[in-house]
Amino acid sequence: MSLAGKRILLVIAGGIAAYKSLDLIRRLRERGASVRPIMTRGAQEFVTPLAVGALSASHVYTELFSREDEQDVGHIRLARECDLVLVAPATADLMAKMANGLADDLASTVLLATDRPVLIAPAMNPKMWAHAATQRNYATLQRDGIQSIGPMEGEMAESGERGRGRMAEPIEIADRVEDLLSGPKPLAGMTAVVTSGPTHEPIDPVRYIANRSSGKQGHAIAAALARLGAEVTLVSGPVTIADPAGVRTQHVERAEEMRDAVLSALPADIAVMVAAVADWRVASSAGQKIKKQPGEAPPPLELAENPDILKTVGHHAQRPRLVVGFAAETQNVEENGRSKLERKGADLIVANDVSPETGIMGGDRNRVKLISRDGVEAWPDLSKDEVAERLALWIATQIGGTGA
Repeated sequence: MSLAGKRILLVIAGGIAAYKSLDLIRRLRERGASVRPIMTRGAQEFVTPLAVGALSASHVYTELFSREDEQDVGHIRLARECDLVLVAPATADLMAKMANGLADDLASTVLLATDRPVLIAPAMNPKMWAHAATQRNYATLQRDGIQSIGPMEGEMAESGERGRGRMAEPIEIADRVEDLLSGPKPLAGMTAVVTSGPTHEPIDPVRYIANRSSGKQGHAIAAALARLGAEVTLVSGPVTIADPAGVRTQHVERAEEMRDAVLSALPADIAVMVAAVADWRVASSAGQKIKKQPGEAPPPLELAENPDILKTVGHHAQRPRLVVGFAAETQNVEENGRSKLERKGADLIVANDVSPETGIMGGDRNRVKLISRDGVEAWPDLSKDEVAERLALWIATQIGGTGA
């Protein structure tokens, strides 16, 4: 009963993912929370107020101008008589209203009137999620302090398309609610720097050396540390995923830029170097596009070694109290991880097998081994969000956070 006594105001918007709200209500109530639902008119086209009311054991609120509910300014009571407002699913339409301060129905009016924490679980077609207008609105909500979970990659129920747009699973949303309402944060008052994604090392203005890193794991770790109360600086290489909420993100392209950004973030209590930094760069990139010449061999590329950011941090005069590195390997995972632990001056190496058949590089799941001077701990196959949550808790235990 980890949410015992907590009051959740659940706003259900009009998308096909509204059917998941029924399971979400059950998950929240299993943990002891009380759930008071608001349904938009669109939501009622997908699930009925009768079903929502039966599962929540609560009156379902649907209309702003309800004679019964508004006789004592009901929308203000709804906005204030809760510990958290949860919007699941959060459609593109409702996110647009929230970002622009519109209040033309009960749901949007309550969201404008609340002074409680707000968590949204976006769900929509991948094209709608990727649209510039939705991304502008999402960025605005992040700046306004709105927390978010998802959307996730997967197949869309209504169209069969694949992409980012699926609502997070109910159990993941319930976990996030629990995190937000769990009280003291073990990393409160501490600072962390995290690197994520690949680096792009230019060959000429249109070509570069890179790798297949998506940034999903690094971004998830930055978000997990922030949820435990740390003030996080994320240094991200070029990725196509959104910046995590509650984190200061600095975008870079090249390894040298990443190193400089990391060093400028010191001193810090924690460093987690997740980025797959290119080991080499072209010694002298061309100022113009290199053209193929008929009958001539390709021009040679002279490579220079890039800075070793993990080693630099691990031996720095302002070395963080805890330094964690990642080792993406295709063979001899433990052996290479132990070697890296010693050479780089790290306290922990998180090693994984990124051979193509694993699907880890660029995928949504991971299987890691934690390699420290105390030994090796193998974790099972987990989502990258789950790896991030476990690692953040491991870090909090090791560093001995006192909370706030």
